[in-house]
Amino acid sequence: MNESEHGEGRCRRGRGRPRARRRIGDPAAFRCFGPLCGRPDEVVVILPEEVEALRLVDLAGLEQEEAALALGVSRKTLWRDLHEARAKVADALVHGKTIRIAGCGRRQEEGCPEDGETHAGP
Repeated sequence: MNESEHGEGRCRRGRGRPRARRRIGDPAAFRCFGPLCGRPDEVVVILPEEVEALRLVDLAGLEQEEAALALGVSRKTLWRDLHEARAKVADALVHGKTIRIAGCGRRQEEGCPEDGETHAGP
């Protein structure tokens, strides 16, 4: 999958309801991850709210209702973000793709593999 199929494309204005605002922890902690082998030129873009959903449910061990409350969204919205994030991570791991967090503010001199540019958030 390319960037237009997942991730940043969902944030632009278009048909449907706009995405609800989420309360996200420290966005400076977001990083990009790349494989040592596989297809490092193929990228899977994960949104910050999807990373936060993964962190709250899979790392912190919160129930989905607790995580939804922490993010300030409905349980259904949290489930959708969590489902998308898990699918993107699985795609990257199975197919050896790079994972890029949309809106990562790190620069190349800080260890970001991108061309030294700061990525603007959605």
